[in-house]
Amino acid sequence: MDNWTTTLVAGGLVALIVITLIKTAKVVPQRQASVVERQGKYSRTLDAGFHLLIPFIERVAYRHNLKEIALDVTSQMCITKDNIAVEIDGVLYMQVLDAKAASYGIEDYRYASIQLAQTTLRSEIGKLELDRTFEEREQINAFRDR
Repeated sequence: MDNWTTTLVAGGLVALIVITLIKTAKVVPQRQASVVERQGKYSRTLDAGFHLLIPFIERVAYRHNLKEIALDVTSQMCITKDNIAVEIDGVLYMQVLDAKAASYGIEDYRYASIQLAQTTLRSEIGKLELDRTFEEREQINAFRDR
């Protein structure tokens, strides 16, 4: 073999080793979780720290931020108990507690959470008379702790 072929083979071998090392070593930052799939199936959830994966067989499929986030609940019309229409909006605070369920349990957990919050808000406002809606704000906010 000539010099050029040897250099090309050595370069390819070095590139393969570097790619294998990159696919093997994973560092998960604090307050994050990574979901690992082995050949397309759920394998495990990685918490913060250094982890080794089997290259080309295992891969990180999903990454989730475990910090609490605030989502805007768009304004909507609600009907009170005394049949008066009011426009209500809100903020939804949520946090991913189970990375596997957030990855495989539902297509878009943020959208579903907002829709559930809107439905619950309409239901709670429907139980109140207009005069009591501001008084009951604290009780409605108690849904945050459930």
